[in-house]
Amino acid sequence: MSSFVIKSIGNALNFTSLISPKYASKKALNLFTSPRKGRYSEHQLKVINSASFEELSYDNLNIATYHWEGKNKTVLLAHGWESNSSRWSYILEALKAQDYNIIALDGPAHGKSGGKQFNAILYSEFINVVAKKFQPEVVIGHSVGGMASVFCMYNHNLPFVKKMVLLGAPAHFTGVFSRYKSMMGYNKRISNGLDNIVLNRFGNPVDYFSAANFTKAIEAEGLIIHDKKDKIIPYEDGQLFANRYKYSELITTSGFGHGLKDKSLTPKIIDFINQ
Repeated sequence: MSSFVIKSIGNALNFTSLISPKYASKKALNLFTSPRKGRYSEHQLKVINSASFEELSYDNLNIATYHWEGKNKTVLLAHGWESNSSRWSYILEALKAQDYNIIALDGPAHGKSGGKQFNAILYSEFINVVAKKFQPEVVIGHSVGGMASVFCMYNHNLPFVKKMVLLGAPAHFTGVFSRYKSMMGYNKRISNGLDNIVLNRFGNPVDYFSAANFTKAIEAEGLIIHDKKDKIIPYEDGQLFANRYKYSELITTSGFGHGLKDKSLTPKIIDFINQ
């Protein structure tokens, strides 16, 4: 979506807020939580076709899971926003070579999972359902998949998870929300309205949902990987995780971007898992 279109939508909702701030804020949140992509293309389906497929459920929504069986540690993979489990194609063969028991899931409204709306809290409940079934020792989450994994660990305290890998993960929801508001150019009516919706819907203010703060209570070891040139989630988020997550190590990259799909990182992830 071009910056012109984005600003045009923002301006339209700003105008609407003069008449009905509540309606405009609901529309703004709906826009924020509705992925425009993330369902599978024909090419992406080839990645998951080699796995065993199983549907689980949470709150009447189906959760698509993919299982590549192995006899080593169980590893759970959680993708990010507007993505799906095919994003792990770059690392799958290396994980299979270690004979890991690999599980991947599609987030809400992504891949083959159900729903039309997405948020990290709902995603964390998807992860909890899958984790309780397969009991992974390791969870690897990219971007909001990393944030949702932290939310899951904080809220459900899964003792079988011994290690977490956070790839380009947002450290706090405040930053994600602020960047969205800024990108759209929303006025104070909509900005305040969005904050109120979060408070009413989830029972806590926006700044409560800090994945970095939540890691203080997590006993599992952490590996944080973040790129200095990440244009989606600032490098400062990786540093914040490293400062708050007492059992963690930060690997800094430069030039791999937000995706962090460079295969040079794979041995470092596997070494961390095997330690």
